[in-house]
Amino acid sequence: MKQEIGFLKTAVKPLLEWYRENKRDLPWRHERTPYTVLVSELMLQQTRVEAVRERYVEFLRRFPTAEALAAASEDEVLKAWEGLGYYSRARNLRKAAKIIAAEGFPRTWVGVRALPGVGDYTAGAICSVALGLKTPAVDGNVLRILSRLFADESNVDGTAVRKAYSAALAAVYPPEAGEFTEALMELGAIVCVPGGAPLCNACPWRKLCRAHLAGREEDFPVRGEKKARKIVELNVFVLKCGNKYALQKRGKGLLAGLWEFPNFEGDAPEIGKTLLKKTAKHVFTHIEWRMTGYLIEVEKEAPCYVWATAEEIGKTYAVPSAFKAFTEWLR
Repeated sequence: MKQEIGFLKTAVKPLLEWYRENKRDLPWRHERTPYTVLVSELMLQQTRVEAVRERYVEFLRRFPTAEALAAASEDEVLKAWEGLGYYSRARNLRKAAKIIAAEGFPRTWVGVRALPGVGDYTAGAICSVALGLKTPAVDGNVLRILSRLFADESNVDGTAVRKAYSAALAAVYPPEAGEFTEALMELGAIVCVPGGAPLCNACPWRKLCRAHLAGREEDFPVRGEKKARKIVELNVFVLKCGNKYALQKRGKGLLAGLWEFPNFEGDAPEIGKTLLKKTAKHVFTHIEWRMTGYLIEVEKEAPCYVWATAEEIGKTYAVPSAFKAFTEWLR
């Protein structure tokens, strides 16, 4: 990869010029403090930009500073995060806010990388965008655009390629560090797109990109085969007693600490009058839930559950979007 550094250096200027003309107006680009960049980067992990736009603004309105976030309870933070998924990000963000409120925001890559929930990519993004450090941030977008630029046959799933690309980028980073990091992300998000044909005619690298010049854009990046998702069959009980519904808090593991309707694998016992029934599914990264939901009317509030009205659930209890099909029953 060392021999590619000179080639990569020629790609910096056209990318920055393209970015300045074509970047999207995104709310997290309006104010670039270390705290707001931390919030946006954790919120955008494995989540679509369109899903984050309004939620980012709402979250910062509620928790405008690290001190405000650190002072909030975990339930408050999870409720504010509701629907964004990957809730460990919200817990880690709250833990990081506590550290920042007590010690100040770290000013080095090592210090930022040590914050809860911050990996190599996120640390690189925060340090370059918020602190102006020349620290590469290599995610799936960057792996894709560089593998096409180089026409690199290496499997990008391995850590070796990520490290090689990071080293090559570090060698060519311009003084506009944050702008360059964002330009790389933007190119992968709106031109050299995932899951479809790249929009090469709009690309600032169309005269440089080796994959494009060879007509092989969609041969890259090279990846290994994905493992099949585990299928889990669940029965979900929306238990209704008067105007209240039963909730329980999940334990460790997937969606830990969030509120859910009682659910279990296996046959569904009869415990009350079934009012409605429907099926739904929810896909996680490695697991797919195939759910059969029952709206069931019961005569007494079982003490093993928390019972709450639809309004209380909407305001107070963080119910993951996996159960969205069944929250529509709440009245």
